[in-house]
Amino acid sequence: MNFSDIRRDFGNENHSEPVWPEEPFSIFSEWVQKAIQSNIPEANAMVLSTVGDDSKPSSRVVLLKGLDASEGFSFYTDYQSKKGRQLEMNPYASLLFFWNSLERQIRIEGRVVKQTRELSIAYFNERPVESQISAMVSNQSQPIKSLDELEKQRQEILKFPESIKCPERWGGYTLLPEKIEFWQGGRHRMHHRMEYILIDGNWQRHRLSP
Repeated sequence: MNFSDIRRDFGNENHSEPVWPEEPFSIFSEWVQKAIQSNIPEANAMVLSTVGDDSKPSSRVVLLKGLDASEGFSFYTDYQSKKGRQLEMNPYASLLFFWNSLERQIRIEGRVVKQTRELSIAYFNERPVESQISAMVSNQSQPIKSLDELEKQRQEILKFPESIKCPERWGGYTLLPEKIEFWQGGRHRMHHRMEYILIDGNWQRHRLSP
């Protein structure tokens, strides 16, 4: 297949240069809120890329579940999943948000740390029951014969709801950002790009060529 003729010009959604603040979190929150208000499905979806000990990158979509300017970007998963194993070996990762209809993209890079057990349990207890059970029965990324075996386990747990609890292998991560880049589509491929780099505890801005 030839995809060379699939192209579009950007700059239709946002014609003006964004007003770039001195730190990245306020404009990140502004852009996420715009995506939510625009009814973009899964506006908090982000591509998480990790690298294991084989130096080969791996990417998947996860959901942003928390943001703290003094800490970072939080998500939850099975610690024994492929991404969990890779983060154990190499605790650095990148996040990518892309909202096509808004012609906006955000790239984030930094170190990833596990959340405290208390925070993971607190979030687990807020999840819908079916999501809790799924985390209990699914050893994420591990081979299975069929979904039937997981369904049997799910039905057993439903008989004893008092047994529902956060598995030890499941919990939260927080990416502590060291670099954040904002991209907004511009006419004639003259895109607006602003990079924030954390240096000695302070954010520095650099405009990048499109």
